Amino acid sequence: MKREKSTGHFERAKRVMPGGVSSPVRAFNGVGGIPPFIARAKGSHIWDVDGNEYIDYVGSWGPAILGHAHPKVVAALNDAIENGTSFGAPTELETHLALMICDAIPSMEMVRFVNSGTEATMSAIRLARGVTGRPKIVKFEGCYHGHADSLLVKAGSGAATCGEPTSAGVVEDVIRHTIVCRYNDLDGFSDAMKSHGKEVACVIVEPVAGNMGCVPPKEGFLEGLREVTERSGALLIFDEVMTGFRVAFGGAQERYKIKPDLTCLGKIIGGGLPVGAYGGRREIMEKVSPLGPVYQAGTLSGNPLAMTAGIKTIEILSVPGVYKKLDEISKSLTDGSSEVFKGNHIAHQINRVGAMWSIFFTDRPVVDFVTATESDCKKFRRFFHFLLDRGIYLAPSPFESAFVSLAHTDDDIKKTVSIVNEWAKGERR
Repeated sequence: MKREKSTGHFERAKRVMPGGVSSPVRAFNGVGGIPPFIARAKGSHIWDVDGNEYIDYVGSWGPAILGHAHPKVVAALNDAIENGTSFGAPTELETHLALMICDAIPSMEMVRFVNSGTEATMSAIRLARGVTGRPKIVKFEGCYHGHADSLLVKAGSGAATCGEPTSAGVVEDVIRHTIVCRYNDLDGFSDAMKSHGKEVACVIVEPVAGNMGCVPPKEGFLEGLREVTERSGALLIFDEVMTGFRVAFGGAQERYKIKPDLTCLGKIIGGGLPVGAYGGRREIMEKVSPLGPVYQAGTLSGNPLAMTAGIKTIEILSVPGVYKKLDEISKSLTDGSSEVFKGNHIAHQINRVGAMWSIFFTDRPVVDFVTATESDCKKFRRFFHFLLDRGIYLAPSPFESAFVSLAHTDDDIKKTVSIVNEWAKGERR
């Protein structure tokens, strides 16, 4: 494919934006090459500025669960925008969407809207500290909860340690209360809580990890987190920014039947517009200002355009049979790809939960960050560019999840599997 215009745009962008992008992974450092600059999207397809067309499995990193530019969402936004884009004042739209979320996710008895997943997780952690009066938090290696300072932490030496900063500008004093455990390692987590539990305000986890690739929880892992946190008095926070309304209508907590104390949402509840939310039990949420002492605010929070898109998206997702269809489309794609790899003797693991999935080139099950990083990244880069050059758009990193939408067709899946087969045969030679 020709990408002369994208190359020119990228060179200009690098002069005025760090790396030429507004978020690091878009720069293609994980796979090399020039990122296509996207001009438009419709349904399951996107087009770049050079006119190249791609079947899209990024879906704006998850929120495009209906496909891009769904006509009902576009129509609702067109109506809303004529009434103004932001008021900085209460609207009925906020209440409408909040009620929809609370109905779908019963653990969320009250909701506060924010503008991003980072704001949601940062605010939920502050609330947990304010409610419990405790300083420490526990997170899991490989789980990403946004770019707040206390969350940009990697594990030290051992399964459960005080972490080390993963970004310049994050000082040791900020993260000294952050404990990092290994995802899916319930014993290591339990040991950490035995040592620090009385100081731990909250445990935050992606119930299905999505930022080391898609990594499902082992049987008993989430149940163990719930049991240990209840016993210690720490709050359990599910970061469902990626999984909320994605792996089930009620998120991962519906799928795995676990009730957290607080939940963070984003992505889909804005229908592709910037949004986030956090919520939980009424007695906890009533500690948030103006009712309580935990302060959090935002001028654009509850913005009418994001609320409108979210309402229409959730209305469509609430139709019976939607998630069955999503699962069937996703299964067809991942099963078909796996059969191709097996037939060509290519070591691989495909992890999938609902319409969220990842391919790892390794012969070991991927259950945590360590096993994810053992995947063959050079092979993934070859795979990625082969597919990109033939019109298949995957996340430009071996450690990101991919997504299927309701707009993906049988023809999309067949074409994708066929191109995967073409690559596998060449790789085998």
